[in-house]
Amino acid sequence: MDIHVEQKTIQTDEEGYLLNRDDWSETVAEEMAAQQAEKDHVKLTETHWGLIHYFRDYYELNKVHPTMHKLVTTLGRQHGEHFHDEKEYEKYLYKVFPHGPVQELCKLAGLPKPLDDVEG
Repeated sequence: MDIHVEQKTIQTDEEGYLLNRDDWSETVAEEMAAQQAEKDHVKLTETHWGLIHYFRDYYELNKVHPTMHKLVTTLGRQHGEHFHDEKEYEKYLYKVFPHGPVQELCKLAGLPKPLDDVEG
C-alpha cells in the first residue's frame, strides 16, 4: 500500500508503516490520514498534530516510541484538569485514535511499527 504525494511514491509495508523514515512529511501524514478517513471519517485536528509531533520528538530523543503508559502519564497531566485521571485520558486517546493510539501515532509520525507491548 504505497502513498502517492507530490508526484512521488512513498513505500510502506502491508500495514501502511513507512519503509523509510526519511520519507515522512506532514503531507505524507495527511495522505495516510486521508486513506484511513475514507474508512473512519476522521480528519487530522490540532490534537492529532500535537500528538504526532510529540511522538516524533520523543522518538528522536529516545530512539523508541512512547508506550501508552508514558503517553497517559505525561500528556494527560498537560492536557488539563479533566485528564488528571489516567483512565479518562486513555479513553480520550482511543476516541481520537480508535485503532490503537500508539499504533496509529507511530504510523502517522512515520515511525517504525511498535513491536513491544504498546499498552504497557
